[in-house]
Amino acid sequence: MKYSYLVALTGSGGTVPPELGVVRRLVARGHRVTVLAEESLTAAITATGARLRPRAGAGFARDIADEIDGERPDMVLASYFAFGAMVAAQACEVPFVVLIPGIYPLPVEGGPPPGSGFGLSHGPVTRWRDRVVGGLVQRRWDEELLPQLNALRAGFGLERLAHYQDQAQLAYRQLVLSSEAFDFPAQRPDGVRWAGPILDDPYWSAESDWTVPDGGEPLVLASLSTTFQQQTDCLQRIADGLGRLPVRGVITTGPAVSPLDIVAPANVQVLAAAPHHEVMRHASLVITHGGHGTLLKALAADLPAVILPHGRDHADNAARARAHGTAILLHRTATPQRIAAGVRRALRTPALYRAAAELGRVIRRDAMGELLMRELEPSPDHPDPVAERIAHIREFES
Repeated sequence: MKYSYLVALTGSGGTVPPELGVVRRLVARGHRVTVLAEESLTAAITATGARLRPRAGAGFARDIADEIDGERPDMVLASYFAFGAMVAAQACEVPFVVLIPGIYPLPVEGGPPPGSGFGLSHGPVTRWRDRVVGGLVQRRWDEELLPQLNALRAGFGLERLAHYQDQAQLAYRQLVLSSEAFDFPAQRPDGVRWAGPILDDPYWSAESDWTVPDGGEPLVLASLSTTFQQQTDCLQRIADGLGRLPVRGVITTGPAVSPLDIVAPANVQVLAAAPHHEVMRHASLVITHGGHGTLLKALAADLPAVILPHGRDHADNAARARAHGTAILLHRTATPQRIAAGVRRALRTPALYRAAAELGRVIRRDAMGELLMRELEPSPDHPDPVAERIAHIREFES
């Protein structure tokens, strides 16, 4: 049996390739998929074979409600911050699933506060630290998001929420597009499922004419964010640091920075894009800002990383990579000398490679498995998932 899915996407950065990977997989299985997103994503969405429905207004809620009225999809899939899509789906009694392309980002019992970059607590002092910082983080996000969210819900006749994360936790499933083995253990809500990482490269990277540079020196791939995060200076310092070493450097700037803005030494290529899965087949090390996609691709290729966190979830990802013994952490303002020293140390530390290979086996297994489709399609255990999910919502509301 084939289903109809309505997918609401936010953003244009590193979360988009894995989310469109979900779309691509659903289309390949013969399902009807409509994606509501910014027109800037037209080419990327068209490449998946899905139907594009451009956003008409400033928010998702009315667009989603109108699309539900016209198409009556079986399920809505929403980006983590697509609160309007979640609200509209709930109000229209259509089951919704939240896509989380990274580690689980909401507060959980037993885990460090989201965005803190902390490791797991191991005593009363760090547990106290987590409670204090966690309370501050909760208050900040509630102050920023909750008034608008509750106003939106009131407009659809829905009850107020106590915290911003309650909206995502009303979903039938929160699908974490990552490997549980990478994340810290903690007590998470019943609806959370690890669906495995989606390691697809962005569609635009396939247009690159990258070839393996000549030479036998270790190849080091450096790639920071695909969105602009003031990373030009950091990319220059990475290029300068690699120029001090007997390595072959490959830097991909992504769409946010022009390769012409980086002055490269003779042993470093600077490109707008290259297919990372192909580059990593030849690489010995990856330098990254700690974005989930690049980091898990590196681990899936059995490669350790040198991480210079820039913001968002980068410090949290870096904390997990460090806990697994797969990465060396540097400050984003590290000098070329420190970057060169970090790269040299990584290349000379066999334990980093053993740890990366051990975790990489699990990541590859999860990426190639059926965890995602098991949650989105019928199975012997759940022969009619749509009916089950509608029943779940009505049971909750009663």
